[in-house]
Amino acid sequence: MAAAGGRHHGEGGRATKRQKTEAGGMTTESSDDPHKPLPSPVVHIRGLVDGIMEADLVESLQEFGAISQKISRPGDSEDTRSVNNVLLLTIIHPVYPITTDVLYTICNNCGPVQRIVIFRKNGVQSMVEFDSVQSAQRAKASLNGADIYSGCCTLKIEYAKPARLNVFKNDQDTWDYTNPNLSGQDADGEGNWNTSQDPNGNHNKRQRQPALLGDHPPDYGGHHGYNDDSYGPPPPHRMGPGIGGRGRGSQRYGSWYGPPPPEYGPHADSPVLIVYGLEPSKINADKVFNIFCLYGNVERVKFMKSKPGAAMVEMGDCYSVDRAITHLNNNFIFGEKLSVCVSKQQAIVPGQCYQLEDNTSSFKDFHGSRNNRFTSPEQAVKNRIQHPSNVLHFFNAQPDISTEIFNQVCDEQGIKSPTSVKLFTRKSERSSSGLLEWESINDAMEALALMNHYQMKNPSGPYPYTLKLCFSTTHHAN
Repeated sequence: MAAAGGRHHGEGGRATKRQKTEAGGMTTESSDDPHKPLPSPVVHIRGLVDGIMEADLVESLQEFGAISQKISRPGDSEDTRSVNNVLLLTIIHPVYPITTDVLYTICNNCGPVQRIVIFRKNGVQSMVEFDSVQSAQRAKASLNGADIYSGCCTLKIEYAKPARLNVFKNDQDTWDYTNPNLSGQDADGEGNWNTSQDPNGNHNKRQRQPALLGDHPPDYGGHHGYNDDSYGPPPPHRMGPGIGGRGRGSQRYGSWYGPPPPEYGPHADSPVLIVYGLEPSKINADKVFNIFCLYGNVERVKFMKSKPGAAMVEMGDCYSVDRAITHLNNNFIFGEKLSVCVSKQQAIVPGQCYQLEDNTSSFKDFHGSRNNRFTSPEQAVKNRIQHPSNVLHFFNAQPDISTEIFNQVCDEQGIKSPTSVKLFTRKSERSSSGLLEWESINDAMEALALMNHYQMKNPSGPYPYTLKLCFSTTHHAN
């Protein structure tokens, strides 16, 4: 017995590194051999392609079982951090300046940003406070691992410990977006910051905010110093173009339409959007197409099984992504607030499909659809890019269209009837057009999702009319 025990225990009765336990004729081993690891709930994944993000892994692996939100390590100071509305951003390899405007441009597309604080004691880090935990979760899922500028300024995102940030001035290092009148009280008469009152003060701080994101900030020829006078304020509505992949959008846009339109200069660097806030019981791929086709060609739509109410939308080019984010983000449909942000993925891979609540497929390919409206330069210039409003312009309707017919269609689709219908004088006998007004933008968005491309009966032939809708430039139908 002593000899047998000696096989399993070393000095002091402690177990050795290698153990054998015989039970019922079966032998199990525990070894330090890295090629023979013990079973574990943690999977190590290697060889991932560029652009893969946390949300993509969850999407692929969640069908095999529940996925933990965090891998804890002994002594890890982050173990006490739980899901929170404040995120801790660490900027890895910060070649270019990181300011509140840069981070706001990136983060606000995932949900309303309340406050930002940047500190530079140990590298460049920031805390970003969102309006809700859900917004912070969206930001972490869509931005973690992304590059702010191509090949540098990579984001590592974790949940922070505090639930609220204290901001005392609005400048390039701190900003309270709930208090726009909070002036920088540490500025001197000429607008220069007094860094003696800032423990992390930098005497080389620029007086102006950096401009748009991209491969690099404007006037950067390479990875070298920057010119204090080369920056203007970034537009508050635009998603930074550096988030994401390899910049195929410029070629795709050019091949279809020639030079990009002047109002859409820099753009998102991926043609794929992520949309949150979709009511699962009332939405499907066709309805998503009906909304996003107003801002560019829609290639594919894929709902995310691991995130109910979320879908990926692949547009025809990156300028369409920019337009969609600019005009649709933070609007409401079916009583839910949309959050539209750029994905790091460069294309949608169909993968495993499932049935949505209305029994339609979670994935649909719209490439080559006749309902896309930007398939040629001639078609593209006919589209008026408008923000959502409570008035829809309709065209290509049946010639004998009337208020009663529209009310019947709305009843059939389960949406509110328009409060006002205006018919334009017909230029031909082939179709009709006009305006439809609803009480709210939410109602008009629902009508757009359900009625756009509705097949209307043709009273004089076998082929139906495809009703087409878009947002109007007017605020009232009459």
